[in-house]
Amino acid sequence: MHDLVTKIRRVALALLLGIAALLILLPLAGRASADQFTPAQRAEIVQILREALKQDPSILRDAANAMKDDDARREADAARAAIVAHRDTMVLPADPVAGNPEGAVTIVEFYDTRCPYCRAMEPTMAQLLIQDRDVRLVYKDLPVLGPASVLAAHALLAAQQQNGYSRLRTALMQAPPDYTKEQILAIALKVGLDGGRLSHDMDSAAIDARLDANRQLAKALALDGTPALVIGDTLVPGEIDFAELQKAVVAARTAR
Repeated sequence: MHDLVTKIRRVALALLLGIAALLILLPLAGRASADQFTPAQRAEIVQILREALKQDPSILRDAANAMKDDDARREADAARAAIVAHRDTMVLPADPVAGNPEGAVTIVEFYDTRCPYCRAMEPTMAQLLIQDRDVRLVYKDLPVLGPASVLAAHALLAAQQQNGYSRLRTALMQAPPDYTKEQILAIALKVGLDGGRLSHDMDSAAIDARLDANRQLAKALALDGTPALVIGDTLVPGEIDFAELQKAVVAARTAR
């Protein structure tokens, strides 16, 4: 019974909090709405609210958390709708792939080679691909951290034409991030690529078009940074640990 009374009291006080917020906003909506309460009624409601918050300040915290949770749900729903709307362009035949190309679960990773959080995700993603042989990892190069990132993305997509995307990607993700074109070409030579061909192919208009398509897709998904993972119909922004990654993959597999 005590728990029930507490819940009822919290609901009532939360309603008062909402009324108080409404009172603050009412003058902005016009005098007709504001006049629905007399000055005495407004003062009484505000006083009740003040006393309630003194007795139980956690009400304000709970209300803030509820608003935060609601915002998160709205963002997740919007992201899911965007993913569904762009499913046909989410994975293209030319996109670089790691893991099992025929995997039942697809992870699309938007990343920048110079992004420290993307680099920190590398061991986590590698562990997943080792433990789960039914995952296809699709890379979307998204150079957002300046000219060096753009150079690296061009080099990677040029390296793909020599079947060297994975080798160069691994090397660039481990190298000091402020690389120049000369340094990138030197790294490419170390991993067995044709430097002259790579330099020429980096200037391809087709690579510009592929990177622009990645940017447009990222914009449509409202991505605000890297890394960002699309796992099934779910957008996972930012770096996550192995347990969270595994949980998202299980959820995507179950939803199939």
